[in-house]
Amino acid sequence: MEERLLKAHGLTLSEYKRIVELIGREPNEVELGVFGALWSEHCSYKSSKPFLKVFPTKAPWVIQGPGENAGVVEIDEKYAVAFKIESHNHPSYIEPFHGAATGVGGIIRDILSMGARPIALMDSLRFGDVRKDGTRKGIKDAKPIVKRVVEGIGFYGNCIGVPTVGGEAVFDEVYAGNPLVNAFCLGILEKDKMFRARATKIGQKMVMVGSSTGRDGIHGATMASAEFSEETESKRPNVQIGDPFFGKRLIECTLEVMDRGLIEGCQDFGAAGLAGSTSEFGAKSKMGVRVYLENVPLREEGMTPYEILLSESQERMLYAVNNENVEEVLKIAKKHGLEAAVIGETTDTGRMEVFYKGEKVADLPISAIVDDAPVYDRPRKEPSYLKEVKSFNPDNLPKTDILESLKKVLASLTVSKKSWIYSQYDHEVGTNTVFKPGHDAAVLRLKWVVRPEVKTKKGIAISSDGNGKYVYLDPYEGGKRVVAESVRNIYITGAKPLAITDCLNWGNPENPEIMWQFEQATKGMADACQKLNTPVISGNVSLYNETVLSDKRVNVYPTPIVVAVGVLEDVEKAIPSFYQKEGDLIAIVGQVDEKPNISGSEYLQEVFGVVAGDIGKTDLEVELKLMEFIQKSKDMLKSAHDVSDGGLITALLEPAFKEENFLGLDLDISTKYRPDFELFDQLRSIVVISFDEKDLLGLQEIAQQVGVGFKLVGKTKKEDNLSLKINGEEVINTKISELKEIYENTLARLMR
Repeated sequence: MEERLLKAHGLTLSEYKRIVELIGREPNEVELGVFGALWSEHCSYKSSKPFLKVFPTKAPWVIQGPGENAGVVEIDEKYAVAFKIESHNHPSYIEPFHGAATGVGGIIRDILSMGARPIALMDSLRFGDVRKDGTRKGIKDAKPIVKRVVEGIGFYGNCIGVPTVGGEAVFDEVYAGNPLVNAFCLGILEKDKMFRARATKIGQKMVMVGSSTGRDGIHGATMASAEFSEETESKRPNVQIGDPFFGKRLIECTLEVMDRGLIEGCQDFGAAGLAGSTSEFGAKSKMGVRVYLENVPLREEGMTPYEILLSESQERMLYAVNNENVEEVLKIAKKHGLEAAVIGETTDTGRMEVFYKGEKVADLPISAIVDDAPVYDRPRKEPSYLKEVKSFNPDNLPKTDILESLKKVLASLTVSKKSWIYSQYDHEVGTNTVFKPGHDAAVLRLKWVVRPEVKTKKGIAISSDGNGKYVYLDPYEGGKRVVAESVRNIYITGAKPLAITDCLNWGNPENPEIMWQFEQATKGMADACQKLNTPVISGNVSLYNETVLSDKRVNVYPTPIVVAVGVLEDVEKAIPSFYQKEGDLIAIVGQVDEKPNISGSEYLQEVFGVVAGDIGKTDLEVELKLMEFIQKSKDMLKSAHDVSDGGLITALLEPAFKEENFLGLDLDISTKYRPDFELFDQLRSIVVISFDEKDLLGLQEIAQQVGVGFKLVGKTKKEDNLSLKINGEEVINTKISELKEIYENTLARLMR
């Protein structure tokens, strides 16, 4: 077999030999395409699978864990939510608009296939620093990519009618050649009406419904499983094209046939197209499948069996349908303006048999395609850079002007307000959005007047987090911290955290240092999930986020994105992130007297140009105590906001920057440490709270009972002024409106 042909399919010579051994002969071109797609890193997780086993996946409220299109958790005795996050990184660099748009479409279909109505989207984005455009060699400017990715997300979500309720965006040069576009979706269902991707008996028809099939997306899975190089532009045809209007029709059609009991199972068309959906159906059902490619509705002439089978055209679903219901399903699909056809049936052979106009073009054991993909125990080695970055001593840094440093941190593209992004998204369609983007977590009420009809006072909190710098500086502790921060954003709304979904965005797994990072980070994440009782119920791995330039290889920071989901007993009592009125007291709760640590901070990067330091250990016992404190005191709290990017001073200021107005602040913080370290540390577990003066003693008592630190640091006022004292000595006295302007408009100015 020619090496060039194998490389085009993402296969190595040893993998090809394994294929020949498994099927007892040389594969034809169609079969080689199937193996190339299904054995790709994107589909088979061949480098990451061993490490994912450390994640806890069970809890009494978990209905469906990893292994299906999405995870499902119980909300109450009747309802459940399905949710998942996935990456669309490589396509979003090659073709930012369509790459991002189809990432949204694909995750919506994952949720839909579980029998859930999609009701919320989130996106986690990583881009190069747009301030450095025009200075890179061999890498595209970041600004056009940012603009088109945001347009693509907004286009698809807005048109399909699912609100984008939150997310996050980080701008750092390590992502310049390899942006990360991770899309999350959550849907609601009645828990006894969940669907899975499987048939229930031999002879069931496989009905394909949705858009017609074209040539877009062929080799998409293999393209997503390779590094980028200066020839990346040639991969543009591998990017799928989405149509949200077809997507909306597909939602309503699928929910209707499910509600009427006309289908037995459901699988969306994702990576590897028809080859992926039919083989996964067969594997999960423990059956064989017979496929007739001439029945597939096409939108392009002259398509070959190879192209039909491996096209990743969007907005397509596969239903398992009993014979007596086929005509009704086809009729409903037609009513919704969709293409529909019987493209095959389940068999007792355990094989994937593919025909085209009477000729058998592929005949493979499904176990060979799905279960026998190679799993690699890649070499692992502690990265050489760790010793150097951990030896960095921040005590040697010169003193800085605190106000000027604060302005630089507020203008950091990672810290500054992202309204330029989320203002392009419809975040209120469906009228379920209680907390709009800008809060620590999105909060949704659960109501719907069409299937499923939902009536409950409970609500959902959703939070996304993923600090790649921390994981780069200490993979194990960084992994713990990412989970802890995402979960913290849930419990400070007053919600009970239930579970997480994660997208693990890493560099080249063939590099032993990258795999060492992966192993350590997943261990840290697993330990945090275990301690915080938030199992991992779904997720995705994206490797080969590496750019190969003529003189070097650039890997992204190891970036696990964690989306946590929690339940509120009464959605109307959710705790907001913003201060509510003048005269309220402000306190910090948690590790308030611990030594501050500016390692990996925005302050260190923006003011000194350094990414280094020892981030220390995340104390998960403190997180549990903070969770208990919030639960016991939530009726007294006016607001709660966690300390993260930008540090303590940013967390104290952000709640004053309300959209419609702002509040002034009188702050006086006592500390025995360097003032700049105290203010810009973002590693201690601390929550900023505001409350009525009459509740001060009650809150102090609860903090003492629970065993968390409590420190009064100031109060809100009406005047346009920030007065900040450290140990009684004023270090800042300025207009708060000027700081708000920097925070709110930096990104918008750069994106003009």
